Amino acid sequence: MRAHERISDAIAKGRDTHGIALVAYVTAGFPTMDAFPGILADACAHADVVEVGIPFSNPIADGGTLQATSRVALEHGATMPAIMDELRGMHGSLDAPLLLMGYLNPLLAYGLDRLATDAESAGVNGVIVPDLPPESLEVARPIIDARLATIGMVSPVTHEDRLQSIVERASGFVYAVASVGVTGQHRNDQADITAYLQRVREASPIPVCAGFGIREKAHVDALRGACDGVIVGSALMEAVGEGRSVGDLLRLLR
Repeated sequence: MRAHERISDAIAKGRDTHGIALVAYVTAGFPTMDAFPGILADACAHADVVEVGIPFSNPIADGGTLQATSRVALEHGATMPAIMDELRGMHGSLDAPLLLMGYLNPLLAYGLDRLATDAESAGVNGVIVPDLPPESLEVARPIIDARLATIGMVSPVTHEDRLQSIVERASGFVYAVASVGVTGQHRNDQADITAYLQRVREASPIPVCAGFGIREKAHVDALRGACDGVIVGSALMEAVGEGRSVGDLLRLLR
């Protein structure tokens, strides 16, 4: 099975088993590099797919919570090489496939050819790059050639022609931003979200997962049937910052 197919398959299995798949986000190196492996393993034990956030100094799509976790992680040495080393050391021991969620700058600094080569040994099955427009996806050619998932991102204000262009280029799943803004915000009206997600699902040949503002079990339950999966990030990182278990929160959301 190709790397991007592992992501799609995991989302489909989570949807079919639980009614909706659960995608968890954890910031690599938060609260410390030593704590990160345990937090990642806990997330992988309770989610269908896990995004590993690559800390960056200017995370333009992230709200205050994830910005703060990036800052702390960078202070604790969470560089791209250090993160990949940690993932290599855990390869084969995790229960869910991994995605890297990061901005283009640190990925380019690491080297996309190097990333494509190292992905298999680190258990990485794809990438989400919020600041890489789909029209510029050719920049990520080494990742595409390695059959890693390239997650497409759409929002409620994405026009129909652009929506079609994004879903045609995406693999793994389509990330449907549930509200206009940054991560961690309150979501839009439920009826508006449902209609929007239906539009994305009709256009997409691969699973669709909703993210931004998914914080409570009520949010997850409201989206059952409207999309294939939900993405939870800020709420999990708030739990980590408070010393709580991501596994406990994921069980509650499930």
